Amino acid sequence: MTPPDLRDLDAFVAVARTRNFRRAAVEMRVSVSGLSQRLRDLEERLGVRLMNRTTRSVALTEAGELLLSRVAPALRDVGDALDQVRGLREVASGRLRINAPPPAVDLVLAPMVGPFLQAHPQVDLDLVSESGFVDIVGAGFDAGVRYGEHLAQDMVAIPLSGPQHYVIVASPDYVARRGRPKHPKDLLEHDCIRARYSSGVMHDWEFEKRGQVVKVDPPAKLISTNMGLAKRAALDGVGIWASIDGYVDDAVKSGALVSLMEDWCEPFPGPFLYYPSRRQVPPALRAFIDFVADWRKRAMRSK
Repeated sequence: MTPPDLRDLDAFVAVARTRNFRRAAVEMRVSVSGLSQRLRDLEERLGVRLMNRTTRSVALTEAGELLLSRVAPALRDVGDALDQVRGLREVASGRLRINAPPPAVDLVLAPMVGPFLQAHPQVDLDLVSESGFVDIVGAGFDAGVRYGEHLAQDMVAIPLSGPQHYVIVASPDYVARRGRPKHPKDLLEHDCIRARYSSGVMHDWEFEKRGQVVKVDPPAKLISTNMGLAKRAALDGVGIWASIDGYVDDAVKSGALVSLMEDWCEPFPGPFLYYPSRRQVPPALRAFIDFVADWRKRAMRSK
């Protein structure tokens, strides 16, 4: 009997983990038909069925479960060893494609870009900023950036920053004219500056105070996906704006904007860099992951 090679076992583990031939094929960058044939060849070599397949599902047999429990950890060890050896000769180079929402780009990634590219001159960074959710694998990205509640379970995620804060702000002139809201529901009587996502959804504003969560859908005097326009409108007294602290800290400190309802604005985790949980990470992405880790360490030491 010809023993299976590592590619056979890699294919088996990918399908067993995803329970889906198409997702496994995308992850391994092979065709679905080629992956299916490799699994059939493996079963023939072993003389036992490893999976029961239907058009809608994949289920491991008892033999498949046994093989997965023994082989998956061994393949990870082999892969880690090979990656470490390759890392001795690989230089980060080529194009690194990252998809991220505008607040993460503006407030977290922007300060990193220059230092990262200076440290890795052979890397070209393609950073796409958009608010909609994207299948990073299907769209050809190496990694994405999202906040924790929107991360898929099969992704590896690392934090890009410390906690952030939502802030509710308005100009002193607006507050003098319309008053200062004290409770989230007071916002229903105010003009507000809101954002609509590329999907067309305009999310409720969510507040939390000592475990009490309140969501409101305040009237929108202005709807804009552009942070610069929204901030300009808030400064001009158009209405109340729900933002992230990094966009308005300077304006609040100078008195150009007034922070409102601070007791209802609790901190939340910052954005995460995420990428598919495949073993082989491209050198340019590995370099960026290492850069982020070092950046965060230096940021924490400086506090």
